[in-house]
Amino acid sequence: MKGESKANAFSTFGGVFTPCVLTILGVIMFLRFGYVVGQAGLMATLVIVLGSKLITTLTTLSLSAIATNTRVEGGGAYFLISRSLGPEFGGAIGLVFFTAQALSVAMYAIGFTEALMVMLPEGVSPVLVASITNLAVAICVWVGAGWTIKIQFVILACVVASLGSFYLGTGARFDHNLFASNWSTGFTLNESFWTVFALFFPAVTGIMAGANMSGDLKDPARSIPRGTLAAVVVTAIVYGSMAIFLAGSASREDLIGNNMIVGQISAFPSLITMGVFAATLSSALGSMMGAPRILQSLAKDRVFTSLTPFGESRDGEPRKAILATALIAQVGIVAADLNTIAPLITMAFLVTYGLLNLATFYESITNNPSYRPQFRYCNWLTSLCGAVGCGIVMLLIDWRWALVASCLVGALHYYLTRANLDTDWGDINSGLLFERTRRNLLKLEDSLYHPKNWRPFVLALSGTGFSRPHLVVFGSWLTRETGMMLLGQVIKGGFEDRSERLSNQESILHSLIKEQQLVGFPAVVIASDYASGVQALVQCQGLGRVRPNVVLMGCPLSKDRMQTFCRLLRNLEGLDRSVVMLRQTEDPTTESIAPMGTVDVWWRGRANGELMVLLAHLMLSHDAWRGRQLRLLRVVQSESAIDEVKSHLDGLLREARISGKTKVVVSENAPTAIQTTSRDAAFVYLGLATPNEADDEEFLDRIETLVGDLPRVAFVRSAGGVNLES
Repeated sequence: MKGESKANAFSTFGGVFTPCVLTILGVIMFLRFGYVVGQAGLMATLVIVLGSKLITTLTTLSLSAIATNTRVEGGGAYFLISRSLGPEFGGAIGLVFFTAQALSVAMYAIGFTEALMVMLPEGVSPVLVASITNLAVAICVWVGAGWTIKIQFVILACVVASLGSFYLGTGARFDHNLFASNWSTGFTLNESFWTVFALFFPAVTGIMAGANMSGDLKDPARSIPRGTLAAVVVTAIVYGSMAIFLAGSASREDLIGNNMIVGQISAFPSLITMGVFAATLSSALGSMMGAPRILQSLAKDRVFTSLTPFGESRDGEPRKAILATALIAQVGIVAADLNTIAPLITMAFLVTYGLLNLATFYESITNNPSYRPQFRYCNWLTSLCGAVGCGIVMLLIDWRWALVASCLVGALHYYLTRANLDTDWGDINSGLLFERTRRNLLKLEDSLYHPKNWRPFVLALSGTGFSRPHLVVFGSWLTRETGMMLLGQVIKGGFEDRSERLSNQESILHSLIKEQQLVGFPAVVIASDYASGVQALVQCQGLGRVRPNVVLMGCPLSKDRMQTFCRLLRNLEGLDRSVVMLRQTEDPTTESIAPMGTVDVWWRGRANGELMVLLAHLMLSHDAWRGRQLRLLRVVQSESAIDEVKSHLDGLLREARISGKTKVVVSENAPTAIQTTSRDAAFVYLGLATPNEADDEEFLDRIETLVGDLPRVAFVRSAGGVNLES
């Protein structure tokens, strides 16, 4: 209960505005902004400030939209991105953003040390001072966020006092000649507009300081937009006016060569020193508070299982995550200096901002009914501009580091995608897929059908719980690469006493499809009898032009069932659906393994032949059938017809652009010829003619006589729509 009392306690001013302002008005402002003005000149500096603020303002609009569209919990940018773009992008950017925040602690500790070193005796190690500062900041945050927020009010007062001293001092010594000389650029060796931009940009990245505290705010949806936008406006005025007064109060040489120039030209230098200490420490505190909460949220979501221990908290504080942040900051202190760390942090923040804008852009364009932000000053255009702006600035600053940052996020995203994360929150991916599918279906509905676009959409009557596995496997062979498959099941009975079973069977089929890695969908109906159920499935499944065009069924092995099948066959012909009847005699448990041998297609004309050849070709395109050969065969009664028929068959394959061999068999007994020629075949395709009602009783005998002991035969009755020359 003690931890809970601390949570959700901070207001807009204390929890968002103050952390944002103190993080933005930090080490760069006091120790490097003079360098920026000296190198870039006032005009370019104002462009840098304006460009930086434009990016952060657009990002703040996106941040505000997402924050007012969902119940915001801890984790700041990670939480918002993961709930929009999904755990893969969220996890990737969360890890990068956490590392950037942790390195920000190192940057602010190094800045504090630079200011303090002028007051310490020579020989004192800057690394030691920065390390002690890092430890002190970590201890403050370890004690608790509430205590740290209270400290920030005192620090804010110190920063305001130091700024007052700066404006008083520079106002008194403002020189129009200096102002004119500092108007244009004056880049020294190895510096350019974009290197200076990269140095300055971390100064404006504090907009996430409030969002990172989202789990500790009274009303995140209200506080984040108001507090962050207010901080952006106030700090933009401060940086713009500071640039003007710096340009009119110090020479270019002093601006570039003296990191403490801000203090020396102020009315009360001691207040500037106090402001430097206060600003750098407050920024370090803000980052030290925010980074552990990102890591804690990342760990709680179990995106990276190895980070799970960091999800723990004691008295509402993420103790282990604080320790991890301090250790990463210490590595940054030992390994780098301020000018080295700042550009790295810039890239990480730009990637984060870019993805946040992208998330809002996708939310806007998908027209998702659940996207109802209370913040109304953001739309798809502002979000797109923010995302594109971040990408362009990254490339212009340093395309190599931009490539490294993008590849790092991409690699993490790929790793998380392969990990098959199971999360209980929705994301934009399903919305994007739905919107894209909706538009494509509407376009497809208005397009003219052409046989070259025919693809197998197979309705496989798989039975209860895969009781006919050979049908499922065969359907997968036909559709894996280019088509789709529905696993159909008919539950006999009335709806009142079968509705729960329907839901259960759909769940079972979903699980089996996932386990077997099939490209398919479940389709279950309740009907008074099997034939009615199949006809309902055929008529009702699909949407627009995307509907089953091939019905795959097993071969009945009794005359009673065959009579029902014949009636169904005639009905399906009336519904203009092709039918494949699979006669399988071997053990179904071996069906996933393609047998050795040829795939024989027995040609008797184009009525069924074109579909048989195409289905055989599709089956041979499956990985399980690689290396097998298609044979196009025909029975003739006279040897004089061999040359003509073989030439015709060769021409069919050539015009169809399908590899295979042809063979003409001379025999007056077609069943004997088929059984003898194809006895070693892996699979056999034969045409199927719809029987007349008077022939139903003899239909099974005719089939058995035709195929004999052949183990795997597919009978095909085509409804048309296929052209091999297309």
